[in-house]
Amino acid sequence: MSDVEMDSLPIEIEYNEDQQLEDLGAEFLGFDLQGETYCVDILSVKEIRGWTEPTLLPNAPSYVKGIINIRGDIVPIIDIRERYGMDHSAYTKSTVIMILSVMEGNRQRVMGLVVDAVNDVLNIKAEEIKDPPKSGHKISDENIEGLYNANNKVYVILSVSSLLDLTDIESHYRKQFSLESVE
Repeated sequence: MSDVEMDSLPIEIEYNEDQQLEDLGAEFLGFDLQGETYCVDILSVKEIRGWTEPTLLPNAPSYVKGIINIRGDIVPIIDIRERYGMDHSAYTKSTVIMILSVMEGNRQRVMGLVVDAVNDVLNIKAEEIKDPPKSGHKISDENIEGLYNANNKVYVILSVSSLLDLTDIESHYRKQFSLESVE
């Protein structure tokens, strides 16, 4: 048989219908915050931007750093260190803003979170997530979905919908305006 005849022969590919696809788990984006490692569901991450000074909002809580314009969308920027009473540290070249998104009913909420650095993309299976200890952590318990241990690091898995909750910001403005109307 010539080489031309060999090239025209059909190629058979063996397929095993009983073969199970490996469950790689969900993907999470890891980041650093004050020497600790955290992660969020990567599907909620719209983009990662280098630190840029946002436009300040008058009368905003101190942890609301301001707003930025991303392709016509106005996005509030939150420093979660300050929001949860951690020590504030100076922003450096590795400081980034993670733009996160969550759906609430038929509305999408988008916010930027200031973090020290983004470091890993992790595949985490549900059975690898451990329950977090109640309290004793810098971030509120309702924001923590679990813990994951890999590469000699413990990642605190955060709930994006809880992180992007606006209840405390709305309360801040309600108190501020109700006090001003009394005076």
